Amino acid sequence: MKRLRVGVVGVGYLGRFHAEKYASMDAVDLVGVADTNMSQAASIAGKYRTTAHSTYQDLFGKVDAVSIVVPTPSHFAVAMDFLENDVDVLIEKPMTTTLEEADELIRFADSKGLIIQVGHLERFNPAVIALQDIVAKPMFIESHRLSIYKDRGTDVSVVLDLMIHDIDII
Repeated sequence: MKRLRVGVVGVGYLGRFHAEKYASMDAVDLVGVADTNMSQAASIAGKYRTTAHSTYQDLFGKVDAVSIVVPTPSHFAVAMDFLENDVDVLIEKPMTTTLEEADELIRFADSKGLIIQVGHLERFNPAVIALQDIVAKPMFIESHRLSIYKDRGTDVSVVLDLMIHDIDII
């Protein structure tokens, strides 16, 4: 079986987890990580025995698929660049900052027969999976999300950054 060649663009708080997961998969070669912070890219690349790049364009022609884990306002441009280079894309939520950009990415990926997938990780949360068997037809839903403040995800509204998980689960 052919091994899947993947890269990760953006290896900050969430991107490092993408790199970790790919590096642990038997059928996957993590061929590189890219980040504008080269010291961060080098640190993650060293940890997972791959190559660090300061620009994501360095991954063109080297990967079959890529995780895009950059600030949300850059999702559209980075994803489109990879799709234009015939690379399947896993993009962290929210997909884009506008519905129009999301629709354009989907249309373009479809026209080229490429995969574009949004990373809704809460779908795989064991607690959420267990609830699916318990709650068949909810009549009322109330959701609370509590956490200490982290200075990330402030580039978009709380609805796009956090509430999107609750909406997706429902």
